[in-house]
Parts: sequence; C-alpha cells; structure tokens
Amino acid sequence: MDASVFRGDTIAEVVRAGLVESVHSGHLVELNESGQIIKSLGSIHVPIYLRSSVKSLQASAMVRAGLKLKPEQLAVVCASHSGSEEHFKVIRSILADHKLDESAFRNATDTPLGEKERRTWGDKAPTQLAQNCSGKHAGMLATCVVNGWDTNTYTDPNHPLQQLIISEFETLAREKVQYLTADGCGAPLFALSLAGLAQAIHTITISTDPVHQEVVNACRANPLMIAGEGRLTTRLMRAVPGLFMKEGAEGVEVLSMPDGRTLVIKCADGSWRPMGPIITATFKRWGVEAPDENVYVYGGGKVVGQVVAQ
Repeated sequence: MDASVFRGDTIAEVVRAGLVESVHSGHLVELNESGQIIKSLGSIHVPIYLRSSVKSLQASAMVRAGLKLKPEQLAVVCASHSGSEEHFKVIRSILADHKLDESAFRNATDTPLGEKERRTWGDKAPTQLAQNCSGKHAGMLATCVVNGWDTNTYTDPNHPLQQLIISEFETLAREKVQYLTADGCGAPLFALSLAGLAQAIHTITISTDPVHQEVVNACRANPLMIAGEGRLTTRLMRAVPGLFMKEGAEGVEVLSMPDGRTLVIKCADGSWRPMGPIITATFKRWGVEAPDENVYVYGGGKVVGQVVAQ
C-alpha cells in the first residue's frame, strides 16, 4: 500500500497560541441514522486492521454459536480490559462455568493495560489472564466447549469458530475481509475498510437480531467491564445514555448512538491524543450532552491552545 494514501487527511491539529504546532492525519467516517455517509476524511475504502474495535462482532458470532453468558460476562468478552480484580473475577467465572481454567488460554502473556492496575501489578510476571484480551479468549474457549470444538486450536483461522467470526464480519460490513495475520493477543486479525467497519457498527447498533441486541446491551450496561476506571470508553459510556463505544490498538475508535449515528476513526500514527477532541466535536454537532474530552495545550501552567478536530 502507498504510505501517502494511508496517511489520509488531517483529522486534528494541535494549535498553540494560534499557530499549528502538530498535525494528526488519518481517516474518519460518520454515518447518520439511516447509515448514509455524511462526513468522511482520508481514504475510507483503504483496508485497515480492525484490532479490538470489533470485539462486539466477534462476540456476536460466539452468541450465535450458542454461547450463553450473563451480561457482565458478555461485556468482558467484548473488552480490552484494564486488568482489575473485577475483570479477573468475571473472566474466571466464564472459565469456571464451562469447566475450564487459565491453562486453556492460548493468548499472549502481558501485564495489565490500565495504568493504575499496572502499578498495582508491580514486578509480577506477565500472565495470560492479565492480557487485555483475556475476556475475548475466555468467550472463545467457552464457545468451543458449548459446541464440542477443539479448545487447543481455537486461534487457528481455519477453526470453526474463526470461520463463523469471518462470516459475521462480512455480513455486517457487507464486504469481504482482507488480509490475515495474528493480533497482539494471538487471535486471528482481519482487515476491512473504514467504510465497512462503520457499516458493521451502524448495523449491529440498530439491528433487531436478538444476538446483536444482547451483545450491544450487555456492553451498554457494563461500561466498567468494556475498559476500566479512568479510561475514555468507560467515562463516556457511563455519561452518555445508550452510547456504544470500543477502541482498538493503533488508533482505531468506533462509537454509535442508539438511533444509528456512527463515528469511526483511524489515526494514521496510531495515536490516541485526537480521539477525545474529535468525539467531543462530533457530540456537539449531534446535540449530545457529554463530558468535555478536549485536550488542552499548556504554557506556563495556563491554557494557550488545544487539539482542534477537523
């Protein structure tokens, strides 16, 4: 892929005292209630790795395959969790309910994602449970148990579970998945265009399919499980009624309102800095009351500028 195409357009500027000091480039697409594109920046048909932004789609495939979980359990399956004891307790309960333990995990090891949780963890060795995708992997394992599928090979792209996930992606996005590699956690990672990702999030939000409703409602009801204390996703989902939101590594963000309005962002440099300002500006245009998530620029302890969404 031509890197100049991937860099996209300017999606936010860092302005200090009236002068643009830095620029964030990338891609953005906004859909209205009907799923029509009303704003786009960059190349929204260029494929991107979706990372953890699509865990709700993966979870939908699991539920469709017969996985039955409590709402907080289903929410942590959709999570990039911070690694708190609350998260660990729920993940362990998924394993125990399906007569599994942590030895069944096939994900990578890591320390907690959350800053506070990582400090609490200290110098202990990384574990598979602490890795932020362990909820998803617990759900995948549980789905295998329900269906009598092999639990040792559930991360293989040709495994029945992963084939169902591909089908769910393609149905919701209305396009074929592209590229195949391993995500940081070890699960298969696919690519879709930003437009396809936006279509998928819009569709799952307004869907009357009981599977989609169960997944999205579980996330909405359990914002702590989806991310963690202090994180943007949890803060906004708590503050904005009906908001569905999920971040992915390397600067991917998706969010939608119950009426179907959808925003999907990919920051070309993988940065998170412009996300709050872009979302805040979008909510303002939508007439949605939400906390101020703008990022301000300081000089001598005083505000002298801010990150400005395009």
